Amino acid sequence: MPNREAFRWFKETFDAPIQPAIAGTPFTLDLLAAIAAQETGHIWGPLHDTLDLNTLLAICVGDTLDADKGRKAFPKTKEHLLAEPRGREMFDIAHEALVQMGTHVPAFLAVSKRPNKFCHGFGIFQLDLQFFKEDPDHFLNKRWFSFDVCLDRCLKELRAAQKRAGLGGRTSLSELEQVHVAIAYNAGSFNPLKGLKQGHENDAGQFYGELIQDFIRVAKTVPVGTSPAPLPAPPAGTAPLAQPTAVTATGDLMEVDVRDSPLRLRSEPKVDDDRPTSNVIAHLPDGHRVRLVTAVKKNGFHEVETSLTGAFFHGFAAAKFLVPVADDGHESASAAVPVVVPATTMPESGVVEVHAPRRAGTVTKRTAIAGAHSLNENGMPERVGTTPEELRAALDAIVDYLDVEKASHLRYQPRDGATFCNIYTHDYCDLAGVYLPRVWWTQDSIERLARGETVEPRLGGTITEQRANALFEWLNAFGPRFGWRRTGTLTKLQTEVNIGAVGMIVAKRKVEGLSGHMVMVVPETGENRAKRDRDGEVIAPLQSQAGVRNFRRGTSTLNWWLAEKFSDSAFWVHA
Repeated sequence: MPNREAFRWFKETFDAPIQPAIAGTPFTLDLLAAIAAQETGHIWGPLHDTLDLNTLLAICVGDTLDADKGRKAFPKTKEHLLAEPRGREMFDIAHEALVQMGTHVPAFLAVSKRPNKFCHGFGIFQLDLQFFKEDPDHFLNKRWFSFDVCLDRCLKELRAAQKRAGLGGRTSLSELEQVHVAIAYNAGSFNPLKGLKQGHENDAGQFYGELIQDFIRVAKTVPVGTSPAPLPAPPAGTAPLAQPTAVTATGDLMEVDVRDSPLRLRSEPKVDDDRPTSNVIAHLPDGHRVRLVTAVKKNGFHEVETSLTGAFFHGFAAAKFLVPVADDGHESASAAVPVVVPATTMPESGVVEVHAPRRAGTVTKRTAIAGAHSLNENGMPERVGTTPEELRAALDAIVDYLDVEKASHLRYQPRDGATFCNIYTHDYCDLAGVYLPRVWWTQDSIERLARGETVEPRLGGTITEQRANALFEWLNAFGPRFGWRRTGTLTKLQTEVNIGAVGMIVAKRKVEGLSGHMVMVVPETGENRAKRDRDGEVIAPLQSQAGVRNFRRGTSTLNWWLAEKFSDSAFWVHA
């Protein structure tokens, strides 16, 4: 994978020709950098600082073949190419291009010496030789040597791929939608049900779509000249988390006016009498601000946009519980509806993290009954790495190490009617380098800390153990201070986790004293995947839990957090 310095070279070298070319399109510099990284990054990544640009562009070729090994496009074999007019000339050029590339890329040196081998991908964005029949001059005249020519052809193919992906006519695309276009660019089509596991699959089992997503996110952390990067570069062991989505609706500014309970925000302007919580996407507290999308009511509902603890929501709220807010017209939509941005560093004063004190030399193990202390066994895995691939691997190792399914790991096994989802999520987060409290300060201690006093952790005195319901409240009150933010959809939640972020779902129980529930959302693997609907939206993320039933990876019951026994639920992410 090209590193950040390689992406910096690409963006700074080609920003000038790319910007005017993408003006008026939904495509971005980072998307083009990602496609180039996937196609030829193994060439220009390590060689950009040792070869001049002309030489580098000339050797951006690849995808060798000499026999039919399942390829469907022209040419399937050397003989297939030779049978075409000027086919021999094309073969000679394609073979020589491989030889020249092999002199600079050791991995291709051996194959370049085989006389029947030739390339079928040309240019920094790899235009396939299947287009030789319709545009032979592009290949015979070596037009791939020109970045401008390659860019023009790439954008032409992307526009066609946008239509094939079902996104034609759109002037803007989300990051995920751009990945869908890239999949159609590579594979010819996009199937929403398969998510990002589409396109070319490499020897490591990674699909084109997954790699493009990784590359786009890394590219976004790289600035161009004096312009800031779209995303800050994360420290090692943390993920390049997407920025929270701002409210863009410009309708009237409204405020929630309820007294007894939060206002339910729904995905549709209706209530199912048999399942009244089935389409609830958020609970808006009294005084919360929203923007109207349109002044027209639908079945007594207003269509609104809002942000809640960092999560963007577009839905429908009962109009009778919304009242106008005086708006002088000078505030932007996002300023009138503030977007919470999580802290990037842990607080060092005031209300700070706390852990249960332990006696020197004691070890808390997975095989022991759970208590107030965090694990401190030898050899525990950590979330390490600087690429999404490394971060995912680290999170997978944490899931397998904790292994909630293993009967000998008594820490997580249900007993006497009690379950330990809170213990498991704490352990997972702790190993991933993210703070989710196992114990937390009492209210009196919080007030003293806020005044600047020093408070010594005393279990049962100044700190108490935290169950799922308490952690639901902790996330709302303190989560952003410790780097957490909500996200509004399961698709966004799974996407961030697949990049290497930490994600969870938390639900609060209605009846005080009964347990809520919380699960970790974990990276998809080749064998374990989230469930998606026909539009590609995640409807059941890949989860890992301790509970009545323990499982390392699974999709659980659909929308379990919307069950009537829960009063509220939320999706949370942490870099």
